[in-house]
Amino acid sequence: MIGRLAAGAAAVGAGCLAYGIGIERTAFQVRRFPVAVLPPGADPIRLLHVSDIHLLPRQTRKRDFLRGLAGLQPDVVVTTGDNISSPDAVEPLIDSLGRLVEVPGVFVFGSNDFELPRFNLPVKYLLGSSKPSKRSPDPLPTDALRAALEGIGWTYLEERRAELEVNGQKLRFRGTGDAHHGRDDYPAVAGPASDDAVEIGVTHAPYLRILDAMTADGVGLVLAGHTHGGQVCIPGRGAIVTNCDLPPEKAKGLFEHSAGGRTAQVHVSAGVGMSPFAPYRFACPPEVTLLTLTPRSDAM
Repeated sequence: MIGRLAAGAAAVGAGCLAYGIGIERTAFQVRRFPVAVLPPGADPIRLLHVSDIHLLPRQTRKRDFLRGLAGLQPDVVVTTGDNISSPDAVEPLIDSLGRLVEVPGVFVFGSNDFELPRFNLPVKYLLGSSKPSKRSPDPLPTDALRAALEGIGWTYLEERRAELEVNGQKLRFRGTGDAHHGRDDYPAVAGPASDDAVEIGVTHAPYLRILDAMTADGVGLVLAGHTHGGQVCIPGRGAIVTNCDLPPEKAKGLFEHSAGGRTAQVHVSAGVGMSPFAPYRFACPPEVTLLTLTPRSDAM
């Protein structure tokens, strides 16, 4: 009896793994949320949030999905890092953006924009947040990646601010480096939010210290990635871990975050890809998100 149960469990596990690798890993989807952060009477703004592409040049399905995103007709694009997973992926990434290169955009980087991903036992991830390796990293062409994204007109935001005018509305961005690897320096962009623009925070890993600081400063919307939505989730329950100090129930999607007597909308993307050493997803399809920024009600 025990042997049969063990064999059955092994069969189920093998089936789930095969599904995660063979089907769900490329079951790309677009999620949509309205976010009421604009002043009353403002025209809506379509913001496309892309994260964690982890591109390898051979990933043709992923590249085709990315190339089709221009059909969503976004007004602005925000990418929250981990764009590539190999040194030869920069040119394929820009090619895969298709007509999105004609849309204004801003970006920050994750660790896999600086260094090659490394193999880690999956059980280590499931037991808690992964730790940066103590070994010397194998570098990725970060400068070339930044130059390519800036070459299409997108703005690098790490420890920087930027302003875009979209549909007659000022969007004022502030960004940080990857908090998971200690690259963040929020004080470099800290300060009270202004009243004459919509303030948007951009970071790779949604650590609470970043969310708290941005929210307390009055930033209305914070965008992040990094979590992969948990990547391997329990159907009906959700993520097991987030690979940071964010609670698992907030591993992806739109939620409110309060700090310092203020409340911000936070969107965490489950991302388009994953490490080439863990090429599977379960109950957590790869995604991008179209956020439609809408006016706040007069009562707010």
